[in-house]
Amino acid sequence: MTRPVAAIILAAGKGTRMKSDLHKVLHPIAGRPMLAHLLASVAELQPARLVVVVGDKADQVEPLVREHGGVIALQDPQHGTGHAVRQAEGALAGFDGDVLILFGDVPFVRTETMRRMLDRLAGAGGAVVAAFRPDDPKHYGRILAEGDGTIRKMVEYKDASEPERAIALCNSGLMAVRAAELWPLLARVGNDNAAGEYYLPDIVMIAAGDGRASVAVEVEAEEVDGVNSRADLAAVEAAWQQRRRAAAMADGATLVAPETVWFSHDTKIGRDVLVEPNVFFGPGVMIGDQVKIRAFSHIEGSMIATGAEVGPYARLRPGAEIGENARVGNFVEVKKARLGPGAKASHLTYLGDAEVGAGANIGAGTITCNYDGYFKYRTVIGEGAFIGSNSALVAPVTIGRGALVAAGSVITRDVAEDAVALARGEQSEKPGRAAKFRETMSARKKNK
Repeated sequence: MTRPVAAIILAAGKGTRMKSDLHKVLHPIAGRPMLAHLLASVAELQPARLVVVVGDKADQVEPLVREHGGVIALQDPQHGTGHAVRQAEGALAGFDGDVLILFGDVPFVRTETMRRMLDRLAGAGGAVVAAFRPDDPKHYGRILAEGDGTIRKMVEYKDASEPERAIALCNSGLMAVRAAELWPLLARVGNDNAAGEYYLPDIVMIAAGDGRASVAVEVEAEEVDGVNSRADLAAVEAAWQQRRRAAAMADGATLVAPETVWFSHDTKIGRDVLVEPNVFFGPGVMIGDQVKIRAFSHIEGSMIATGAEVGPYARLRPGAEIGENARVGNFVEVKKARLGPGAKASHLTYLGDAEVGAGANIGAGTITCNYDGYFKYRTVIGEGAFIGSNSALVAPVTIGRGALVAAGSVITRDVAEDAVALARGEQSEKPGRAAKFRETMSARKKNK
């Protein structure tokens, strides 16, 4: 790539089959809007300009586009893909380079594929088209090409003859075109077709009529999978997850039941990590080496250091940091809290807005009471402290290094280092009263 690059991403479809108030390209795959996946790949090209063409719900899409340094172009009304691309002409005024035309609902086009298209454009007379061979060609446009990729004919399915529909090579819609040629070619595209629309692929045959042949670059079908419905969304998600699981195992992680583990787009996982069945990773998770993630755990926005163990049935919420060789057990929830090396919260505990020192032990049923209905407060538990079962630590509060909190305590004041804190009602006993109670209640029930 020696010439400047601009990208036009078409996202003006109404997405009616999604039946959603959310713009189609904002529906998430692997915890990230599908458009954001594509924008991240485009960003690796360092494009000189980026334009996203939208129609309905443009206000939803614009913040994400601006975050990636792009601008919005509006297509209203919508008269086909050729018409859509023309709406970006003003935003690309004065640009003299190569233009990539992509689709917001085709999120997993690799940067390498984009580069390959642009490289091929350097030697092509016309445009470069990304072609693929799906198992089911459905209603895709067809491409008749020579062995070297030179395109003899492109035709939309609606306008294709039966022999043309039998062609296996399909048009993905993705193109690379020189900016100096794109706008004059689009100006010559008509709408004399079955749909009465202005088709972007028509520029290929118009260029051929001028003696400038276009070429097809074949890509894997899964790379140009589009999303038009909830079923498509689930299928693309499943395909992405399958690839990610394979990559995790290839990099040295053990997935006991791979098909039940769900990754996010940014999950980072170390070597010799064990992941048991039915584990879900949300965005923002980093896992060190030799970590064990037990079954049915839900983890997001968290860091887990080398040798730690989490679960089963644990929930780590954003801001959780689990130190080396620390232990978070079953039915423990951690939010915006750090467990130091070797600390343990083995079961039935909530740790929110907390700092737990190295080697501290948090007994079953312990709760950090961090919220008063208006503000959040912090709990600090020192190194080697022991918190007895069923304790409530009412923040803000500090438990000193080596301190011991007796089971069942409600702690509202700081506890000094190496002190024992006991805060519960005094136990009293009334001999024989249990038998008398049973006798009275049984008689009452009998006479009712």
